[in-house]
Amino acid sequence: MNVIVTGGGTAGHVFPALATAQALRDRHGATVLFIGADDGQEASLVPAAGFPFAGMRVAAAQSRFSLDTLRAIVLAFRGARRSRSLVRGADVVVSIGGFASAPAVLAARRTRRPLVLIEPNAVPGVVNRIAARWASVVATTFLGTADRLPVGTRVERTGNPIRPEIRAITLERDRLRAEACRAFDLAPDRTTVLVFGGSQGALHIDETIAAALPQLRDRSDVQLLVSTGPRHVEVVRAAIEPDAGLLVRVLPFIDRMDRALAIADLAVTRAGGGVAELAVAAVPSILVPYPFATENHQEANARELVTAGAAEMLLDADLSPSALAASILSLVDDGDRRSRMATAARAWARPDAADLIADLAVEVARATDDGA
Repeated sequence: MNVIVTGGGTAGHVFPALATAQALRDRHGATVLFIGADDGQEASLVPAAGFPFAGMRVAAAQSRFSLDTLRAIVLAFRGARRSRSLVRGADVVVSIGGFASAPAVLAARRTRRPLVLIEPNAVPGVVNRIAARWASVVATTFLGTADRLPVGTRVERTGNPIRPEIRAITLERDRLRAEACRAFDLAPDRTTVLVFGGSQGALHIDETIAAALPQLRDRSDVQLLVSTGPRHVEVVRAAIEPDAGLLVRVLPFIDRMDRALAIADLAVTRAGGGVAELAVAAVPSILVPYPFATENHQEANARELVTAGAAEMLLDADLSPSALAASILSLVDDGDRRSRMATAARAWARPDAADLIADLAVEVARATDDGA
């Protein structure tokens, strides 16, 4: 079976797409070609994972009509023409969404190839919302997504595909915790708070945690592991007091997130589609939705996890050193509550999402062949 997997732009889109590609290859013996943005993170991550990659020039559309929006539309249709010969030979196209998916998604419509959409956020992105009108099925992560899709759309709540190494945390936690202590120079007997804002970091979170360090300095039972993104390392590092009881480790990027999630007793992070990894790893979280996310989808994501009992939410507008320190210490000092949140996260999670979506893609491809 030949499959096109498409989408990307950010690691939050690429990793779930790669998890799906791996499931298609390993579970069904599929031959997978990845189509994405030639300047997105997929351009390096996909070949490194062993999949062939076709890059297209794309641009992000704006929420209102503008020259940037017009340029994005022109590039999407130009990329669709370039993608058409690749898509025509596929049995099914699987899209994680985002502007990088537009060329292959449009080509699927033109060549009448079956389309499976993956929507990792509570509020569907523009491309997925449009493409849902001709998709065979939309695989969702959040319960509320179905109400935001066109009437008549087939929706299956599969969860967001998770990297195999993240799925393995529940079985390998003790080993990974020991590795994390060595790799990050952490203490095994402290409560660990993981702070991160995605692969590029989140400046407001970094600045706030830096300013909150004096309020946490005397906690010799606590340690922070902070991933700042490559440009913000000194924002936090410069605020560390060498004689404080608090232990703080700062990194520009964590390439072994399985180790970080295994040792984390609590996470402070944004609320993109990557919250699915927190849930699978059963890590309680304080979610700070990015306020400028398209259609405020991160707040919608966070609210569902709060309702499920897996997270607390601190709005970016309310984020201050005192508020963040108070939220962290409230959970650090309440192990029973963190345990309940971890149980709720595990119940909400869908660790087998990649397998479920791979099976859906095969089902759709076979149904199309049978109807041909």
